[in-house]
Amino acid sequence: MGKQATPRALPENEAKAVARMLRVSPQKLNLVAQMIRGKKVESALADLEFSRKRISTEVKKCLESAIANAENNHDLDVDDLVVSQAFVGKALVLKRFHARARGRGARILKPFANLTIVVREVRAEAA
Repeated sequence: MGKQATPRALPENEAKAVARMLRVSPQKLNLVAQMIRGKKVESALADLEFSRKRISTEVKKCLESAIANAENNHDLDVDDLVVSQAFVGKALVLKRFHARARGRGARILKPFANLTIVVREVRAEAA
């Protein structure tokens, strides 16, 4: 008498991975996520490998996790995978103060972000 398993939210040809609490602002992370949206997985990994952005290593880890989920959990073919969605959400913001002249203080915001990557298997149609 256990609880019923929740139905799968994604279609059968998709898999996803989520990276939480990445120490970067969502605006900067979205620039890297925009770079890989809609691309085949191989070219997206190559773009992230040679990107100069600091956070691209964490995005690459999340994409590799989504690929591994697709391969191991859902039996999808890795060669046919495409990054169908890559979206960014806000996480918490650490608020700090920096001492300034004349006894004042300036607020420093240290934002965190969440990243979700969804890969989809797209079969190459033989025409």
